Amino acid sequence: MQHWIDAVTALYTQWKGVAPVSLDVLPQSGSERRYFRLYGEPSVIGTYGNNTRENETFFYFSRHFREKGLAVPEILAISEDRQFYLQEDFGDESLLWHLESKGQTPEVYELFKKTTQALVSLQVSGHQGLDYNHCLTNKEFGKQAILADLLYFKYYFLDALRRPYDKQQLIEDFDALSNYLTHTEYKYFLFRDFQSRNIMVTPEGAIHFIDYQGGMKGAPQYDLASLLWQARAGLSDQWKQHLLEDYMDAFESTIGERIDRNLFRSQYNGYVLIRLLQVLGAYGFRGLFERKAQFLTSIPLALRNLRDFFNQHSVGIAVPEFRKVLDICVSDQVIAQFTPTQATTATPLVVKVYSFSYRNGYVPDESGNGGGFAFDCRGILNPGRVEEMKTLTGRDKPVRDFLEQRTKMSEFLNSVFDIVDMTVEDYIKRGFESLMVGFGCTGGQHRSVYAADEMARHLRNKFKVKVELAHTVQDAKNWINLPL
Repeated sequence: MQHWIDAVTALYTQWKGVAPVSLDVLPQSGSERRYFRLYGEPSVIGTYGNNTRENETFFYFSRHFREKGLAVPEILAISEDRQFYLQEDFGDESLLWHLESKGQTPEVYELFKKTTQALVSLQVSGHQGLDYNHCLTNKEFGKQAILADLLYFKYYFLDALRRPYDKQQLIEDFDALSNYLTHTEYKYFLFRDFQSRNIMVTPEGAIHFIDYQGGMKGAPQYDLASLLWQARAGLSDQWKQHLLEDYMDAFESTIGERIDRNLFRSQYNGYVLIRLLQVLGAYGFRGLFERKAQFLTSIPLALRNLRDFFNQHSVGIAVPEFRKVLDICVSDQVIAQFTPTQATTATPLVVKVYSFSYRNGYVPDESGNGGGFAFDCRGILNPGRVEEMKTLTGRDKPVRDFLEQRTKMSEFLNSVFDIVDMTVEDYIKRGFESLMVGFGCTGGQHRSVYAADEMARHLRNKFKVKVELAHTVQDAKNWINLPL
């Protein structure tokens, strides 16, 4: 991590002539790229990506779209090895942030409407003169790419369920559906991962797009499906219907002709289905195979989203085995399989999460049950050895940033969550009353405090279980740490 920080800082200094005032490491998303915000006049986003071919695609698309006056960032500087680059900073308020912080209000609806209008401009104007030979994978979202998404769903989610189905008939249905969707009347630039977290909103309310390097030529309905049916967004049926109409209005106005709206809607529904299944495949791969907890917990949401779609819409083509398979996927039994057990007001379990110092020894279990967990954080790089952090704690931002950005604390905690989750779920089901989960470090001040806080947050969010949080060293000192 420090190497990346040094490299992106050097690139900023080379570009601007002065070093940045400060730097923040931004949270990592689903990709392997890492992002940094470098503060100065102006602040910029620094990016590290070791896939130089992906970077080159992003550079080309960005230059092309900027020449068309479209809402994408300007590329400000690129390192000689093409792995680091600086881009325009649109702030940290995404369309998803506005939706989750303000709800489905008229103000937020207008932001979505502006987004659909900007999307049409990107798709149609961005398509003009674009050399699709620069695409990262497929040049076009045609039959081959559609089949790839369907097979992604099959291998990484459906087959993991271990439920019987007619494999040959399903492949034939996949072929029929991909043929049906390939023959769409309109093909323009397809963003591919058009979801509300990739749409930035400036304080003035302007819409901007990021992370479009996976784009290719394809049906415009796919991007709209990705936006309106994003599971995390949870848009109401009324919003989805009205925004679809808003999009078609903008599309007709931009291309200068009327479209067959019934056909457009039918093909849109087909692309909604493809997108929902692609997302399930991604969640299956990241969650079931790579064992990343945040993707596992997203699976029930994606399944309910798929069930809502099937309760209301048809894809316009008969695919009986495919429909049978999807009925299995959205069954109550399968959704329950991926839904974590959660506590109710009647659940007796109390999880006692605490931090401690190994100098003082373990905290005794007063419940009479014995056992529980104690995790040793001393294998994590110690921020307490940094002079300016010696009097801080695991709740202070510099310490949290240090642990999140410069250590393996995140990987450590993800493994700990997996272990503790199994026990908490079992204890809720069996009516147990007490469980202790401790985190120890040398002084009980930095690493263990951070880890205990994160564990308490995780258990409350995932299981809705009662948590008692204590920091034995810090509570005894009233959180006052004197210089050594």
